[in-house]
Amino acid sequence: MNESLIKQIPLIKDCQEVVEIKKGFSFDEKYLITMQDRNRKLLLRMFRLEEVALKKEEYTILEKMQDYHITCSRPIAFGEIGDRGYMITSYIEGEDAEEVIQTYSDEEQYVIGFEAGRELRKMHQLPAPSDLASWYSRKVKKHQNYLDAYATCGVKVKQDDKIMNFINENIDLMKQRPNVFQHDDFHLGNLIIQHKTFAGVIDFNRYDWGDPIHEFLKIGIFSRQVSVPFSIGQIKGYFDNQEPDDLFWRLYSLYLAMCVFSTVVWTLKTHPNNMDEMLEKVYMYLEDHEYFSNIKPKWYRSDFH
Repeated sequence: MNESLIKQIPLIKDCQEVVEIKKGFSFDEKYLITMQDRNRKLLLRMFRLEEVALKKEEYTILEKMQDYHITCSRPIAFGEIGDRGYMITSYIEGEDAEEVIQTYSDEEQYVIGFEAGRELRKMHQLPAPSDLASWYSRKVKKHQNYLDAYATCGVKVKQDDKIMNFINENIDLMKQRPNVFQHDDFHLGNLIIQHKTFAGVIDFNRYDWGDPIHEFLKIGIFSRQVSVPFSIGQIKGYFDNQEPDDLFWRLYSLYLAMCVFSTVVWTLKTHPNNMDEMLEKVYMYLEDHEYFSNIKPKWYRSDFH
């Protein structure tokens, strides 16, 4: 632990307690800082100096989120100390939604999802930088790179030809799609619940720009496995209680289909020991859609509320 470094950061040098947070896939060092008055808690992230420019962009994103009244960490300080960069934000009190939501009633899970969906809609008001290339051109290029890597990686997904055909038939739908802010990791593991209500969204470090519907694929991979009521609620909340149209489901399915190949490649590269677990998730959502014979997943119920 960088306790000696932490004590050199002006804002928190007189803190009462420092507790390291081990959870998550992020490579940042994360600490819960309790200040002298005990009621004030802050989150400290520390990272390598070569990441400072990237992290500064993330800090700026958090500042912009305040303009849209997003329930997320408030940026407080940013700087460098020793061989580390640091970012200090407010700390959102509560519990990891993924860990506690199953202890609630279906109705409570749905309402939390509904609130999360409304929050996501607000985030998508932030437009992408005007000089950014179109979503279609960036996504197609990225997908092709993943396909090339998948072809030689040694892992084979059942009926991958069927999945590739579905992608090819629908890929042009990405043309002319909006270019907006994407949290890009919006699922139960990055949401906080307090007193059975939605308390905030965390971990903006994977943010991107592009089609807002791409945001929903994390439901199919992660959230739906934990809570179907939440997942339905998120979709309903996002669309203000209206039913999403056919284009939504077709794009949602397209992004899930593309994710088959990126998941295999990314997992092999970053967490190879998790491959069985990740493939289990992939096969779960392939079954949800019967390998994309259906664009609407089996778990979705329009009459659920």
